[in-house]
Amino acid sequence: MLANPQEFYINGLNYTIRSAIDKDAKQLSEVRLQIDGETENMDRERGEAFIDPAGFEQIIKTDTEKPRNLFLVAAVQDRIVGFSRCEGVYLKRFSHKVEFGVCVLKEFWGYGIGKNLLKESIAWADANGIKKMTLNVLETNDKAVELYKKLGFEVEGLLKNDKILSDGNYYNTIVMGRCNE
Repeated sequence: MLANPQEFYINGLNYTIRSAIDKDAKQLSEVRLQIDGETENMDRERGEAFIDPAGFEQIIKTDTEKPRNLFLVAAVQDRIVGFSRCEGVYLKRFSHKVEFGVCVLKEFWGYGIGKNLLKESIAWADANGIKKMTLNVLETNDKAVELYKKLGFEVEGLLKNDKILSDGNYYNTIVMGRCNE
């Protein structure tokens, strides 16, 4: 599904949040690869589960056509600096919910980009009759957990020893959800 573009000016930075389009595919492939190497908060290490531009073109096409999917990008001028996706499940028993994921280049942390991607996604979900949004977050990502709580998400569970990070230790994943009733 497509969303209307929104302009933001935070801490001296102008950026736009808009729906992903075909011409974004190459940049999205590069940005995802970079983000995966910048933080251990993501599920992947750099280069794992690589999506090439053609793969992103297909994701963009699918997300544009499906009413329970939303693919947003955050752009500073013409440079994509972050993105988020809501992906719906098309089984009847899960048709009321979407799963949310977000990532932002480290250079652009602190400008509210992740928060605004999430807020736009919540507004879209609420306007489109989606009753539940879910997400997973690494237990050590305190800033993200607090942001999600401020925007109405609750801790629903814990996946123990879910990820092994570069320090060789296992970490838990927090499962969170937000219901719109």
